Amino acid sequence: MSATPAPAPIVLVSGLPRSGTSLLMQMLAAGGFPVLADDERAPDASNPKGYQEWGGAKGLARDPESVRVARGRAVKVISALLPSLPAGERYFVLFAERDPREIEASQRAMLARLAAARGESLPPDDGVGAAALAAHVARARAWLDAPAQRDHFAVLAVRHADAIRAPREAAARIAAFLAPACAEIGIALDVAAMAAAVDPALYRTRASAGSGAAAAF
Repeated sequence: MSATPAPAPIVLVSGLPRSGTSLLMQMLAAGGFPVLADDERAPDASNPKGYQEWGGAKGLARDPESVRVARGRAVKVISALLPSLPAGERYFVLFAERDPREIEASQRAMLARLAAARGESLPPDDGVGAAALAAHVARARAWLDAPAQRDHFAVLAVRHADAIRAPREAAARIAAFLAPACAEIGIALDVAAMAAAVDPALYRTRASAGSGAAAAF
């Protein structure tokens, strides 16, 4: 009797909100990797090319097994939900890293746009600053890198700034990392198309050199 084939791996695009996860999903989709996304959150001024999100990801804490629908595909899962994932799957994680000052400023800029669209004022600062965001990322990476996760999670960190400034090199690194998953699924990533999906004009929130501030546009 032949052995039952192992389920296809799941590609996770993770990180903090506004860290570049949507960009990585857009690159994968452009390169020909199947993505799990729906139209629950439409493109807007904060993300004109779309969020590439799956609404079911928000319920992973209470229904972790639902992630199985993403076998053979890429899905965005924010870093706070990574510990909710079932250990019985195989994951290739693209972890988006971005200057926490830029994440903080970008999140505030997005909240301001949403408030303006509703005719409301910007809500008060919730106190989640760059230092707290950096600490969260450190905890998430430590969890992913722990010995207990190594049999299930392969991780590639992708810096947002690097993807913007050198998209071809970033796309090539991603393609090399995902080569085993692509071989199982039976696809070949188009590195040139992945790189072409990057629009440097959308890098609108940048940390100011030599200061702790970030300029949000």
